[in-house]
Amino acid sequence: MLPSLPLLLALPFLMAAAVAAFPRSSRTTAAWLAALAPLGGLAILGWLTPAVMDGQVVRSVVPWLPQIGLDFALRLDGLAWMFAGMVLGIGALVVLYARYYLSSQDNAHRFYCYLLLFMGAMLGMVISGNLLLLMIFWEMTSISSFLLIGFWSHRQDAREGARMALVITGGGGLALLGGVLLIGRIVGSFDLDAVLAAGEQIRASALYPYALFLVLAGIFTKSAQFPFHFWLPHAMAAPTPVSAYLHSATMVKAGVFLLARLHPALAGSDLFFYTVSGIGALTLLIGAWNAIFQHDLKGLLAYSTISHLGLITLLFGLSTPMAVVAGVFHILNHATFKASLFMAAGIIDHETGTRDMRRLGGLRRLMPFTSALAIIASLAMAGIPLLNGFLSKEMLFAEALTAGGPGTMRMAVSIAALLAGVFGVAYSLRFVHDTFFGDGPHDLDHVPHEPPRWMKVPVEILVVICVAVGIAPALTIAPVLHAGAAAILGPAMPDYSLSVWHGFNLPLAMSAVGVVGGVALYFGLRRLINLHGVQNTATGRNVFHAQLDALSALAMRLTNGIANGSLQRMLLGLVLVAVVVGAAPFVANPGSPNWTKPQPIPLLGWALWLVMMGCAVATLRIYKQRLLAVLLVGGVGLMVALTFVFLSAPDLALTQLLVEMVTLVLMLLGMNYLPAQSGPERPRWRKRRDAVIAIIAGAGLGALAYTAMTLPPNTMAGEMLARSLPEAYGQNVVNVILVDFRGFDTFGEITVFGIAALVVHALLRRTRMAPEQIMPGPPIKLPVPADLAQIMFPLTLTVSIFLFLRGHNAPGGGFIAGLVLAVPLLIQYVIQGSASVESRFGFDYIRCIGAGLLIALLSGCASMLFGVPFLTSGHIDLHLPLIGEVPLASAIGFDIGVYLVVFGGAMLMLSMMGTIKPSRTRTARKGEIDLQRRSALTGEMH
Repeated sequence: MLPSLPLLLALPFLMAAAVAAFPRSSRTTAAWLAALAPLGGLAILGWLTPAVMDGQVVRSVVPWLPQIGLDFALRLDGLAWMFAGMVLGIGALVVLYARYYLSSQDNAHRFYCYLLLFMGAMLGMVISGNLLLLMIFWEMTSISSFLLIGFWSHRQDAREGARMALVITGGGGLALLGGVLLIGRIVGSFDLDAVLAAGEQIRASALYPYALFLVLAGIFTKSAQFPFHFWLPHAMAAPTPVSAYLHSATMVKAGVFLLARLHPALAGSDLFFYTVSGIGALTLLIGAWNAIFQHDLKGLLAYSTISHLGLITLLFGLSTPMAVVAGVFHILNHATFKASLFMAAGIIDHETGTRDMRRLGGLRRLMPFTSALAIIASLAMAGIPLLNGFLSKEMLFAEALTAGGPGTMRMAVSIAALLAGVFGVAYSLRFVHDTFFGDGPHDLDHVPHEPPRWMKVPVEILVVICVAVGIAPALTIAPVLHAGAAAILGPAMPDYSLSVWHGFNLPLAMSAVGVVGGVALYFGLRRLINLHGVQNTATGRNVFHAQLDALSALAMRLTNGIANGSLQRMLLGLVLVAVVVGAAPFVANPGSPNWTKPQPIPLLGWALWLVMMGCAVATLRIYKQRLLAVLLVGGVGLMVALTFVFLSAPDLALTQLLVEMVTLVLMLLGMNYLPAQSGPERPRWRKRRDAVIAIIAGAGLGALAYTAMTLPPNTMAGEMLARSLPEAYGQNVVNVILVDFRGFDTFGEITVFGIAALVVHALLRRTRMAPEQIMPGPPIKLPVPADLAQIMFPLTLTVSIFLFLRGHNAPGGGFIAGLVLAVPLLIQYVIQGSASVESRFGFDYIRCIGAGLLIALLSGCASMLFGVPFLTSGHIDLHLPLIGEVPLASAIGFDIGVYLVVFGGAMLMLSMMGTIKPSRTRTARKGEIDLQRRSALTGEMH
C-alpha cells in the first residue's frame, strides 16, 4: 500500500511531461493524456478508501534531509483524502471542459501542462506529512497558478492579475514559512503527526502569538481574506477552466485546508477565536455586498467566492466541534456549486462573446438547458432548500446562535450570518435574473445557442451532486464529511444529523428571513438605483499598484546609488560587506587565535610565493596595458595551482589550472566589450583607501586560510576520510564530498552555474558590433594553430573521459573532465571563429545544460526509490570479459550530470562572449545609422 501515495503524487507531473513531450499531437490526444492523471489518481484514491474509512492514516516516508527534519513524508487521513478527491474529481471535469472551451488559437498543450503542474502541487500539499514539504508544494501552487492566471499573456489584465496573485500569495507564503519554522522550533519537529499532537505545547509557548499570526497571514492571503481579498477578482482574467478549478476546489481552498489541517495545533485560544472569526465575518460581508454590484459574471462569482471563503473561515474560527463539521461541509458544497457556476459562465461567454450582464438577459429562451443548470447551481449558492448549500447554511445559522465568547460576540456573529444570507440571495438572484430573464441579449455578434454536448457534461455532473446532496445528504455526502471532520476533531467528533428537516426552529427562521430579505433587497435596489449604472472602484488594486510604484521608486533610488554602472563601487561594497561579516564574530568575542608553530617553507615554496607576489604587484603597475595585465593575473592563478601541487592537493591543482585557462580565455574575449580608452584616473585618496581595504581583506582571508589549515586532524576532514570508502565506495575523498556527502550542495551549484550561462546567453545573443569597431578586411587565417587545435580535440576527449572515469578513486571527476573537454574547443573558437567551429561541431550547449541537470536530478532521486535519502550512493562490482572486475558507484550518474553542465555552461558562456556579430543591415555596416530605425531596447536596426 505504501508505494501508492508516491504514485498518486507523481501522476500529474508524469502526465505533464507526457503532454509536453508530444507538442504536435492533437488537442484531443493532449486532453486524454491530461485526463489520465486525475482518473488514475481517483483509482488509487478509491483503492485506499477502505483504509481511510476505517480511520487509518496511510503513510509513506522516505528520508530526505533528516538533519533539518525534512523527510519526503506523505500522509493520507480523512481530510487529505477528501481534499485529494476534490482536486482530482473536479480536475478531471475541468480537463474535459477545457477541451471544448479553448479556441484553436490557444496552446492546449501548454495549458494542460500548467494545469497538471498545479494539480500535482495541490495534491502534494494536501497529502504532505511534513510541514517543510508542505511549504514546498504551497509555493509550487503559487507559481503554477501564476502561469495559469496569466495563460493569455497577450492580455494586459491577465498579466496584471497573475502578477497580483503571485505577489500577494507569495508574500503570504514567506510569512507562512516563518510561522512553520517557529512551530518547528516549539515542537522540535516538523513532522505533521508530532505537530498535531502538540497543540497544548504550542499554545503555551511564548512564541505562539507570532507563529499564529504568521501562519494566518499565509492562510488569509491564499484564501483571499480581508484585507488581501482584492487579488481574487483580478484573477478572473484567466481562462474560465482555470477559474472553475482554482477558485472552487483548489487554490483558494488551500488556505482553508491549512486552517483545518492545523486546527488541532493552533485553535483553542481567545487569540485564535477572535482573530479568525473576526476576519472571516468581515470577509463574509464584504464579499457578499460587493458581489451584488458586479456586472461581469465571473466578477460576481469571484466576490461570492470571497464571501463563502469568509464563511468557512468564520466557522473554523468559532472552533466548536459542530462549527468545524459545518466548515468542512461547506468546503464540499461550495466546491460543487461554484465549479458548476464558473463553467456555466464560461459557456455563456463562449457562446455569446461576453460576460457582461448588462448585455445579457433572456438566455433561457436561447440556451434553455444551460440556463436550467446554472439556475439550479445559483439556487444552491443562495441556500435554497433541497440543495446542498441550504444544509451548510443552516449549520452556520445554528453555530452563530450558539457562538462562544460574550453575548455581544454571539449577537455580532448572528447578525453577520443573517446579513450574509440576505446578500447571498440577492447576488444569486441578480446572476439568474440579469442573465436568463428580462429583455435581451443586446449587441451580440451572433445568436447564441447551446454548447457542444460534452462541454455541458461537467456542469451536469456537478449540478446532479448539488441536488443529490440536498435531497439525501445521509446517503451521499455523510461518509465523506465524517472522514474529513473526524481527521480534524478526533475523539471530539460530535453526533449530528444530516437530515433535510429539523423542524421549525430559529435557524430555519433565519433562512426564511434571508430568502425574503434577499429578494426584497435585490428588487429594492433595482427600483432605487440603476444597478447597471454602478461604477465599481478597484480600491484594492489602486492601493496595490501605489505600493508597488513606491517600492519600485525606492528600489530605483537604491540601485542608482549603489549599482550606478561603476564596477569599482560594486566591488568596494562587496569587499566591505565581506570584511564586516567576517570580522564580526572576532569583534564580538575578541581573542588571539590558537595557531600552531609554522613549519619551515622549502626553497620551492618561497620561489612560488615570490613569483605570485611579483605577478600581483606587476599587475597593479601595468593595469592600463590590458593584455599584459590579464596575462599576469593568469600567472597568479598558475602559481596558486602550483601551490596546491606543492601541498599535495592534486584535485584542487587540476581544477585551479583548468579554471585559470578558461578564465583567461574569458577575459581575453571580454576585452571586446571594453571601451577603447580607459576612464579618467581616480583621485589619489581613493587609491589609498582601496589599498587599505584590499590589505585588510587579504590579511583576513589569509588568517582564515591559515587557521583552517592548522586545525587539529580530529575534525570533519578526519570523519570524511574515514567514511569515504566504506559508505561512498570511493577513495578520492574530494570527489566523494562533491558527489555524495555534499551532493545536494553540488546540485545547487551546477544549477546556479547553468542559470548563469543561460543569463549570459540571453544578454549577448542579440549583441551587435558597432559599425565603427569593425576591422576592415577578412579575418587573419592561422592554418598551423588551427590544425593543431583540431588534432588536440580527440586527444583531450580521451583525457577527459579518462579523468571522468577515474574521478571516484583518483584525481579527476565530472567538473575537471568537463573543463578539460572545453579547453580545445575554446582554442578553436579563438583561432577559427565560432561559425567555423559550430558548423563542424554542431553541439547545442543549452540542451547539454538541461540534460545534465535532468540526469543529476534523476540519479539523485533514484536512491529514494530504495528508501534512502536523496543522492545516497550505491555500489556494484561488474565482471566484464577481458577487462575483469570493474567497481562502479551509483554516484557516477550524478557526476555525468556535473560533467555535462560544466562543459555546456562553460562553452555557452565563452562561445557567446566570442560571437559578436556585425550589425544586420547594410546601412549599419556602412556606418550610416538612422536613429529612428534603431530599437530602443536592444539597439538593433529594424
